[in-house]
Amino acid sequence: MARGSRWVWMVAAVAGAAVVLDGGSLAPLGGAPAQAQDGGTITLRSDIQEANAATGIITARGNVQIDYPTRRIQATSAQADYFSNEQRIVLSGNVVVTQEGNTLRAEVVTYLIEEDRFVATPRPNAQVEAIYILPESSPAPGPAGAAAPRPPAPRPPTVLDVSPLDAEP
Repeated sequence: MARGSRWVWMVAAVAGAAVVLDGGSLAPLGGAPAQAQDGGTITLRSDIQEANAATGIITARGNVQIDYPTRRIQATSAQADYFSNEQRIVLSGNVVVTQEGNTLRAEVVTYLIEEDRFVATPRPNAQVEAIYILPESSPAPGPAGAAAPRPPAPRPPTVLDVSPLDAEP
């Protein structure tokens, strides 16, 4: 098919559908994963997907799952629209996004890929919920010329005591 010709790709399968987004073009799964411009891949899974090469838009509906390992992002939603020309993904319907332990919940989340930025919108009369893991605070910088503060010592690993309750000490 000639470049620039209009086509619509519809996938519907019992086990779902998947496509790899490679930073601007559409690549159905089946061969080697496509490489994004930043060296990673975004895998999109859903019950139904439509891709339009003329507009560069992929629409996924039903049990949408997104995995972007390079940026450690995973997301779920009812629908996702990937605008490849704008490098933007719009997730809608009970959206949950996790990245490195942080969680974002909203009705609509727009992910601006090149900026690595999320914009979240709640349902009417509701709020967006974000849960962030904050880094440990470091001491305030000293006067000019002072030695840089040393990073805090690593914390020892958490140890769980799984001994039986009736065990003798």
